[in-house]
Order: sequence, then structure tokens, then C-alpha cells
Amino acid sequence: MEIIDYIIVIIYLVFILVFGFFLQRKASAGIESYFLGNRNLPWWVLGASGMASNTDLAGTMILTALVYALGTKGFFIEIRGGIVLYLGCLMTFIGKWNRRAQVMTVAEWMQLRFGTDREGNIARIISAVANIIFAIASISYFAVGGGKFLGDFFGIDDGIAGVLLILLALIYTAVSGFYGVVLTDIFQGILIFVAILYICFIAFQTVNLPETFSISIPGTEQLQQWNLAEWSSITPPITIDLPGDYSIFNLFGGVMLFYTFKVFLEGAAGGGGYVAQRYFAAKSDREAGLLSLFWIFLLSFRWPMVTAFAVLGIDYGLKNQVISDPELVLPTVIAEYIPVGIKGLLIACFIAAAMSTFDSIINSSAAYWVKDIYQAYLQPEASNQKLLTQGRLASIVIVGLGLIFSFNITNINDIWGWLTLGLGTGLFIPLVLRWYWWRFNGYGFAIGTGAGLVAAILTKGVILPVVNNSQIQEYILFLVPSICSFLGCILGTFLTPATNLETINNFYRVTRPFGFWGVVRKNLPTNIQAKIQAENRRDVVAVLIAVPWQLVLFLMGIMLMMKQWDNFGILLLIFILLSIGLYFTWFKYLDKI
Repeated sequence: MEIIDYIIVIIYLVFILVFGFFLQRKASAGIESYFLGNRNLPWWVLGASGMASNTDLAGTMILTALVYALGTKGFFIEIRGGIVLYLGCLMTFIGKWNRRAQVMTVAEWMQLRFGTDREGNIARIISAVANIIFAIASISYFAVGGGKFLGDFFGIDDGIAGVLLILLALIYTAVSGFYGVVLTDIFQGILIFVAILYICFIAFQTVNLPETFSISIPGTEQLQQWNLAEWSSITPPITIDLPGDYSIFNLFGGVMLFYTFKVFLEGAAGGGGYVAQRYFAAKSDREAGLLSLFWIFLLSFRWPMVTAFAVLGIDYGLKNQVISDPELVLPTVIAEYIPVGIKGLLIACFIAAAMSTFDSIINSSAAYWVKDIYQAYLQPEASNQKLLTQGRLASIVIVGLGLIFSFNITNINDIWGWLTLGLGTGLFIPLVLRWYWWRFNGYGFAIGTGAGLVAAILTKGVILPVVNNSQIQEYILFLVPSICSFLGCILGTFLTPATNLETINNFYRVTRPFGFWGVVRKNLPTNIQAKIQAENRRDVVAVLIAVPWQLVLFLMGIMLMMKQWDNFGILLLIFILLSIGLYFTWFKYLDKI
């Protein structure tokens, strides 16, 4: 990088910090303001903020690596998390269920579902602790990815680069709260969009891929040769034959079914952390739907960007030498293809992508400490000033712990797999059951969450190191925590009394979910039952359309950058048909909800 590039990056960082302090007064009105923006932010702001938070730097490096190494197969692999298909569920039904609860955190929601006695309190505490642990693990992951990117450009140790990046995000987030998060996300989202347009333009003008080319696979020195038609195929194969670290994906059809099941489980759970926070902050059911639609639309531009980086990485390998580590395609392309001045702007854009994720995790996770532990059980009479101070202290502690654990991580794909499959799935099982089964109680939730959490940690630290088969590792990582969590949920539920029916009745009337609620539903007037069931039927049909609609939308951007026009035309036709179906099953009813 040249001096002008460094100056651009420094100007950006100074602006973000100054903007954070500018918003301090607005955020300090109280914890509703600090954590939810007083539930008064427009849907497009929340949607744009969600997009910026999803477009993290570490994730972008992984997505680029997978598309570079595997083409559209890399895209399908990211059904596990990077495509965020659960947004289709949030858009059509579960986002509005979250909003109707009128709570600040998923942990606080537990008392709406399980009551305010011991059962509800236990569920609330274990939910808060689990969310904080997940946030700490996420910060470790993002710190490693951000450090790996910035370390190359600034000539400093990756660990130090990651620490500096997160500390900057911590400063403005702790000062400005949710207002700072979403408003800086808007600005950072604009920068990200600039980066997307520029890199896509460069790739489209520069690269015409040959019929065959070679790429590297992590974990082996053997180069993988691809035929362009196979690399860009929109039809997932049943099996593939890959060496090295990616051999875990060789049973491709089974892996895709496995990931698809995991995604529907995640979507049915309703989300947590900064994702649920956006819906808790929405003004109405309609705005919860619109923010999801806008979120998905903006996020679709991420895929042409990572594909642009991937094809430029292949082009670099054809003209020079094959990039040895797919996770270094992103910094290599920026270093080799982007001119002075623009390079500084582009790096600022990716710093923005990293910080927009950090700030969301920091703010949402601190809310669990302040609202669900400190105010709920330690200092119920605490003043607003004390609560805000606790929020800032919690942010510092959570970030500190995340940074400590990040020093033991070297492979960002490895920790991403654990977060999305192991720890994530272990926590999702009880989050799913809470919505759809009236008999599920707070004790079952607490025991299931605790069992999933412990099993995920032990699987990663104890079981996987002694299993040599990488394909089996992937399934163990998913199955052990999920089975332990499910058994904990069932045993905890049936060995303890059912939740008070009055509490369950109130929850059902407020949120109106579908599932096994016959015991509650039969007590409602016939006309109310019919109205709820009609809405539930529409929602089920709509989500079955919304998930493939989102998948096709993202794939279209990939085909555009690969210049595969036949595939693009097929996807466009499918997209139009699915959009018509989504309009008649979901969008036209938004005004009436």
C-alpha cells in the first residue's frame, strides 16, 4: 500500500470513532434506546444494518475461498450458514412472531413463554449465558478472519491486526449503543456497496475464464483441475472427488441434505443475537417483513462480489502462479488488481464489513448481561446510568474473552464450521421446540440448552481430535450436540410439571405460532381460530417458496459474474415464477397483518 491508501483508511477510522461519540447522547437516554433504538427506527434502516452485519470480513474470505476452489459447489456448501437461508423464514413468519413478543432479548422472551416463576427464570438465565458464550466464540472467529486480512496489508502480526480492529469497533459501539450500530452500519453498508460495484466491474472487464484451469486445495500440495462447465454447474452433484481439507464434502448430496436440514432447523428456531435484535426493534409486523425483504435483496449483492474475487484469483493463477491458500485469494486480488488510492478505499470498505459485524455482536450480547442478569436478578432497582455503565463494561469483558480465545485459532473455516454446525445446532434444538410444542417447558429448555452447549464444547475439544476421518468429523460435530440437546429437552420436559396454562394461553394469543397448540387453540372463539389458522397456512406455503426464491436470487449473481448466460436465463425464469408465488402467498397480505 502507498501513503494515500493509508491516509484513506485512517480518515475512515477517525470518522467512525467521531460519529460514535456524536451519538453518545442519543444512546444514553436509557437501555431501550441503547439496545433497541427506542423501537423507532425505519424498516429500511434495520434491513440495511442487517445486511452490513452479515457481510463480515472473515465470512467473505471463506466464501471467496470456496467459490474460487469449488465454483457453485462452494456456494451450495454455504447453505450451512453463509447463504443465511433462515432469512426466508424470518421474512415470512418467524420475524413477526419475534416482534409481537415486545421484548429486548431472546432470554427475556423466555419469561413470556415459560412464566416469571422459577421455571421461566432458569430458562432466561441459561439462554442469556448461552448467547454470551456464542458471542464470545463469534468474536474469536471474526478476529482471526479480520487479522488474517489486514495483517498482509499493514505488515503486522495477524493477531495484533485482529485485536486492533475489534478494539476500534468496541470503542464506538460501547459509546453509542444500538443507534451507533445501525447508523454506522448504514454508512459502512454504502462503502461495502461501492466495493461490490467496483470489484465486479473490474472482474467483468478483465476475466474470461478458459475451458480448463487449476486451483489450490487447502491441506494438499496437489492442484485441482476444473472444467469450466463443471465448475459453474447449477446442479449439485451426488459425489465429488476432492483431496485435502475439502474431502469432507466428497459425499456432496448427503452433505447438502444435511446442511438443508440444519438451515430449516435454524430458521424455525427464530434466530438470536443481533438477528433477533432487529426484529425486536421493528415497529410492526409489516415492517418486520419489509426489513427482511430488503435485507435479503441487499445481501444478494455479496455473491457477485465473492465470485468476482474468485475469478480474479483464477486469472491471477493463470498469469502468474496459483494462489497457495484459497483463504488468501481476497487480499491477493486486492494487492494485485486494485490501483493506488482505490486500494485504500477498498480496504476501508472491508474494514467497514468487519466492524459492522463486530458492533452488532458486541451490542446484542451486552444486552443479555444488562437486561437478563444484572437488572433482572442482581440490581432490579438500578438507575439508567448504572445500566448503561454495565452495558459498556459487559461489552469490554465479552470482547476481551473473545480476543483471548482467538489466539488459539489458525483456520477460519474450521471455527466457522464449529460455530454453524456444532455450537449453533446444539443451541437451536430447544429454540425450535419453544415455538411449536405447547408441552415444552422452561426446565426442558434449560437442560436441553445446557446439554447442547456442553456437548458442542466437548465434541470440539475431546472427540474430534481422536477421529481421523474428516468426513465423519463433520457429522459428529452436528449429531452429538443436537442429539444431546434433544434428549435434554425431552427428559427435562417430561420429568417436570407443564408450564402454567394461563402463561401458555397468553403466549399463544400474543405470538400466534403454528404447530402443536391444540390444547390452547380450542379455548379461543371459532372466528379467532379460523383467522390464526388461515395466517398459519399462508405462512407455511410462503416459506416453502421464499427459501428457494432466496437461493435462486443469490445464484443469479454468481452466474452473471461467471458469464454463464444459459444458466442465468434458467435461473431468471425460475426467479420470476417464484416471485409471483411469493407475492400471492405473502406480500399481498402484509397490509392486512
